[in-house]
Amino acid sequence: MSEEIYQGKILSPVVRNITQDKINLYAGASGDFNPIHIDESFAARTPLGGTIAHGMLVLSYVSEIMSQSFGRGWSSGGKLSMRFKAPARPGDTITVTGKVNSLEEREGVPHATCSLDCRNQKGELIVTGEAVVGIARKENTHGSK
Repeated sequence: MSEEIYQGKILSPVVRNITQDKINLYAGASGDFNPIHIDESFAARTPLGGTIAHGMLVLSYVSEIMSQSFGRGWSSGGKLSMRFKAPARPGDTITVTGKVNSLEEREGVPHATCSLDCRNQKGELIVTGEAVVGIARKENTHGSK
């Protein structure tokens, strides 16, 4: 197993601000123009009381914490299981935190299971869940044959 990844390790948090501009840009990139995300007058008349960020926009910040912590292991086969608890809104500051809960070998490859939470600036839970990622072994750099 990698020396840098260990059970109990706290992952470096990711902090991102949600703005209506970011939501609109995400709508254009994803093709999801649901008015609850982009039409402020429509969204104001719904039970949500205003626009909300796309769930996948928020999950991109979860993926970011995993990428910065596990690099290629995350992008080449990480698995995410998350539950949405509350919407993220324009003006929110989202903080993604994570912790390595366990390490285990699977088919000869070390894997980490991490708990993950996204909270807004009020401490309200937005998204929670876990990720499983293979950990790349350090390559031998001593030139042995």
